[in-house]
Parts: sequence; C-alpha cells; structure tokens
Amino acid sequence: MSESQSLDIHADEQAPMAQSIAMTREVLEQDLIRRHFEHVYPEVALKSHQELRSSIQHVLATAPPGVQLRDGVYLFAYGSLIWNPCVEVAERHTCRLYGYHRDFCLKLDHGRGTPETPGLMLALAPGGSCHGVALRVPGDHLERELTLVWRREMLTGAYRPRWIKLKTDVGPIWGVAFVINPHHERYIGRQPDETVVHLLRTGRGVLGSCREYLDNTVGDLHALGIRDRRLESLQRAVAG
Repeated sequence: MSESQSLDIHADEQAPMAQSIAMTREVLEQDLIRRHFEHVYPEVALKSHQELRSSIQHVLATAPPGVQLRDGVYLFAYGSLIWNPCVEVAERHTCRLYGYHRDFCLKLDHGRGTPETPGLMLALAPGGSCHGVALRVPGDHLERELTLVWRREMLTGAYRPRWIKLKTDVGPIWGVAFVINPHHERYIGRQPDETVVHLLRTGRGVLGSCREYLDNTVGDLHALGIRDRRLESLQRAVAG
C-alpha cells in the first residue's frame, strides 16, 4: 500500500471515513481499526477494551512453567505478523508448530474484504503442522506491546490466544499463537480451491487486497527459506 493510500492518523475526525488504512504501529496505538469498524460497521460485535486487557492478563497469568515474562513473550507469526509485526521485536527464529496448519478458513466482509467483495484470511486450524517465525516481544513495556497485537488480532474474537510449544533453530520454546475460534461466524472451514482462489483474487477492503496479503506472505516465507506448497499453488492460481 502506497503512502498516498495510507490513513492520515492525525486527521482524527476524518480517520473513520478513510478509504484505506495502512496497518501501522501508529494506527494500532490510536486504535483506529476499532474506530473504523464502529463508524462503518456498527453492527459488528467488537471486543471491549476491558475484554482485551483481561485476555492479555489471562495469557500472561497462565504462562507455562519456566517462561520468564521479564524476558518477554514469543509470538508465533504465520501470516502478516511475519512481514508487518508493528510491535517491538527483540529476536526472531524460524520455527515449526505441530498440531495446527495454516489455512484460508476465515471469511472477511471487513478489513481485506467488504460485503460486496468478500475475502479470506489465514488462520491456524487444528491438525498437521505449520512453519513460521517466533517473534520475541521484549519484556520492557510488555503489556503495552501486546495491547497493540490484541487490537489487531483479537478485536472481533475470530481468534483465540493459546500457549504452544515451537520447535526452533535454538531448541523448543513456548510462544503464543492466535488459533481459529471454530464458533465464530466468520469461520468457514476448508473450502474448495476454486472458492479460495476466487475470494483471494477479488477480495479487497479498507486494509488492502487479499492478493497482496497472499503475495507478501509467500514472499517472506520464501525469503526465510520456508516453502508452503499450498500457498504457492494458490498464488499461481490467483495470478493465472
């Protein structure tokens, strides 16, 4: 997304009316995604500020034995968090998560889609395994940094944060992953490839296009030496 398309984060009164929003740290700090939803899609249920705070506190309070929160928290990045984390990252490692796989199973009528041009977003669904990146958010100002992540990942409740063990290049580590909430109305399960390709090709919304999201994800996985053959196949089909 070009700078000319990005939201002017200083135009407070006009921000919710913007035609496009670049996902940036400043946008998350000002909670402008929430403001956009409240203005344009008031019917969409959003998690309150207190619900997000309580969720963060619960995750930190239930950290597995041996996790030193003063050193920070690892996040498992498998999509846009890889190429656009928007938070402080002190350390990163390629890794593999067992028990979940990456899948386009979350329908978007907002964000990278609209009711007229719906799209799809990646989520972690049960079964199989998934390569990605472990991002360590440093312990300094941990809750502040996690608040930005929760505003991005947990606003509509489509994901659930879970402690998971990651196999990394420096050994096993505990991290937090955002897995699909199977009871959420936007969860549509595994779809036929032709449906997925169509929605990725045409889905576009205030946060950009699904095709851009797919291309960025595949590109950054390649740069890290990670091959996801299903995503690569979908990318070829979308471009065809």
